[in-house]
Amino acid sequence: MNNTTVRLYSLPISDIRTYLFASLFVAGNIMLPQLCHLIPQGGFIFLPIYFFTLIGAYKYGWRVGLLTAVLSPIINSALFGMPAAAMLPIIITKSSLLAIIASLVARHRQAVTILSLVTVVLAYQVLGGIAEGLICGDMLAGVQDFRLGYPGMLLQVLGGYALLKYVLNK
Repeated sequence: MNNTTVRLYSLPISDIRTYLFASLFVAGNIMLPQLCHLIPQGGFIFLPIYFFTLIGAYKYGWRVGLLTAVLSPIINSALFGMPAAAMLPIIITKSSLLAIIASLVARHRQAVTILSLVTVVLAYQVLGGIAEGLICGDMLAGVQDFRLGYPGMLLQVLGGYALLKYVLNK
C-alpha cells in the first residue's frame, strides 16, 4: 500500500483559492453529469452531481464543499434542465449533507482511506435518503439511490480515493 501523504485543507471564506477550487469542482460537476447522461438512466446510476462535491469538501473543507454543493445543481438545472427544478431542494440537501460530512470526516481522520470515504458516502446517502423521503412524502423515493445508484456510490468511494490519494496528493 502506498503511504503517500495527502494534505487536507480548510480554506477560509476570504481566501480567493476557496472560490477558485469551488469553481473548478462546479465545472467538474457540470461536465461529469453530461457524460453520464449519455447513458440511459446514467444520472440515477452514477450519481455524478455529487462526485466533485465529495472531492472538494474532503480536500479543501466545508466552504469549498458547500459552494460546490449548492452551485452545481443550480447551474446544471439552469443550463441543461437537469436536475429538474422540482428536484433542486432534494439534490441541494443531499449535496450539502455530503459536503458537511466529508469535511468533518476529513478533519477527524486527517487521512484519505477507503473506510473514510465509505463512511462519508453511506452517511450522506442515509441522511439524504431520509430527507428525500420526508420532502417527497414517500420513503421509497429516499432509498432509490441504494436501489439504482450503487455503481455511483462505488465510483464516489473508489474514484474519490484514487483522485484524492494519487492525483491531488499535494
